[in-house]
Amino acid sequence: MDFEKLFRDFTQLKVAVIGDVMLDTYWWGTVDRISPEAPVPVVAVTKKEQRIGGAGNVALNIASLGASVSMMSVLGKDDDGDQLTALLQQNNINTQYLVHSENRVTTNKIRIISRNQHMMRLDAEMADDMSADEEDKLYHTFENYVAAENPAVVILEDYNKGVLTEKVIKKIIASCKKHNILVAVDPKRKNFFAYEGVDIFKPNLKEVKEGLNILQDDVSLEALKNMHLLLQEKLEHRISLITLSEKGVFYAQENDAAIIPTHIRSIADVSGAGDTVIAVAALAYAASGNIKLMAEMANIAGGLVCEEVGTVAIDKEHLLEECKKILA
Repeated sequence: MDFEKLFRDFTQLKVAVIGDVMLDTYWWGTVDRISPEAPVPVVAVTKKEQRIGGAGNVALNIASLGASVSMMSVLGKDDDGDQLTALLQQNNINTQYLVHSENRVTTNKIRIISRNQHMMRLDAEMADDMSADEEDKLYHTFENYVAAENPAVVILEDYNKGVLTEKVIKKIIASCKKHNILVAVDPKRKNFFAYEGVDIFKPNLKEVKEGLNILQDDVSLEALKNMHLLLQEKLEHRISLITLSEKGVFYAQENDAAIIPTHIRSIADVSGAGDTVIAVAALAYAASGNIKLMAEMANIAGGLVCEEVGTVAIDKEHLLEECKKILA
């Protein structure tokens, strides 16, 4: 495999990421006393930072790999929405297809941290499904995007915050089939079996076991093959890509199935690894059509971002060097 060429091919791809985008806010400070008003610590804030979270982190990974990416979601008409839009634009993510609603708030997760310990998290969000009017606006926006951009890949990134409703999911998948667009999905429990007929279905093992109501802890190749067949009975999708935490990833398509074991790394933080896996898998498969290569590259990328503290996007050059070293 010529990885230099493969990574250059990424830059020719147009990708849409659709789902629950959110703002990750971090407040760092010091604690020297307990409040006289209540038995709680007083955090003297010394630094604030805002990052792109949720489905936005998938788009951030796509942009980091050099592909053209557009973010589609529904934001509130609020300051958090303005801040998030600005962050997306600063990271070369197209925001012209975002929908703004007066009836929703932009999701903002505020983490208060002292001495590398989380003191508290404040969530400002609405997790209810969008209204029918908002669903129609998002789908109409998607159709305009497809007509204007002719994308190669659509990634549906579900965080159970109400943007990916069953109606929106089914209409987008039908449109992608009509236009021969590759569809990759990172699902959540609520609409787990709404993603019928997609190309790449990427849950984690816990989500698969919950969705299929499997109680045993067996993660052998045969057990995972059986999970893939059970998923296919309900979804009729093409490829299963199941992340197995420290055990690596499992992929299956027809008779081709295998477990790709994880590579030994110094794990600092697993947050955001799933976002990186779906981004790399979608691009690798769109560019190469090679299911094993897709799984191997996604597995390497997921491990690399776990070496960093906090949610970070994959570094393109680092991933390229690791692919050359491990897979060449």
